Amino acid sequence: MADTQFDSALDLLRRLSPRDTGKNLQSITNLVPDLTEDLLASVDQPLEVRRCSKSNRDYLLCDYNRDGDSYRSPWSNEFDPPLEDGTVPSERVRKLEIAANEAFDVYRELYYEGGVGSVYFWDLDDGFAGVVLLKKGVTPGGKSSGAWDSIHVFEATDRARMTHYKLTSTVILHLSNESDALGEMNLSGNMTRQVEADLPFESDASHVANVGRLVEDMELKMRNLLQEVYFGKAKDVVGDLRSIAPLSETNQEKAAHREMINSMSKR
Repeated sequence: MADTQFDSALDLLRRLSPRDTGKNLQSITNLVPDLTEDLLASVDQPLEVRRCSKSNRDYLLCDYNRDGDSYRSPWSNEFDPPLEDGTVPSERVRKLEIAANEAFDVYRELYYEGGVGSVYFWDLDDGFAGVVLLKKGVTPGGKSSGAWDSIHVFEATDRARMTHYKLTSTVILHLSNESDALGEMNLSGNMTRQVEADLPFESDASHVANVGRLVEDMELKMRNLLQEVYFGKAKDVVGDLRSIAPLSETNQEKAAHREMINSMSKR
């Protein structure tokens, strides 16, 4: 019964707007509280921003830095609300996490020219794993809004002098615009891609460079795919639907066609 409800919930969320995933997810978990943990771990939703009270810096919330109802800040390594026994990475992995946050903070500024980014690492039996989060939204105000959320989850497994990386990337995009002449336009969607690679490493610092290279390449591919395929296809569809000739000429042509058909049927 629980498996059927879980599959049905996922199927429903796929058919609803990604813009409202958080609200829809909350509604489903209110109806079936037993699915809360599984759904939060399985469904990507637009990232939320919170400010670290200790460092006074913004960070992003996701299931990977959540413990109960508290979230861990990558800057202070502390939970908000505070937890006495919250799960934190080991000393070695925490050092990697700090270095990765510094590196991706530069990446965020260069590529996004603003926004918020956060990186979280955790220990595995044969390596470690992590998630790179990036969010950029349109400045609130006016009738236009938009947001880009990218979630890059990876696993790093040590193999002699090589490390096997498995990266799963999801982009959630929302764009909307409203005007008196055209009405409201809402474009929302998400995309998920996966890649695996074996890369050499000499020290722990190599992991940060390797993950950074994989994330950068994946984001470039996904941006190009969105630009060329999705937006390009939408432009073609709108172009085909738009009437270039004046409406009066179109009506005249239709009337002439009807007269021709009527005259042929009388014969």
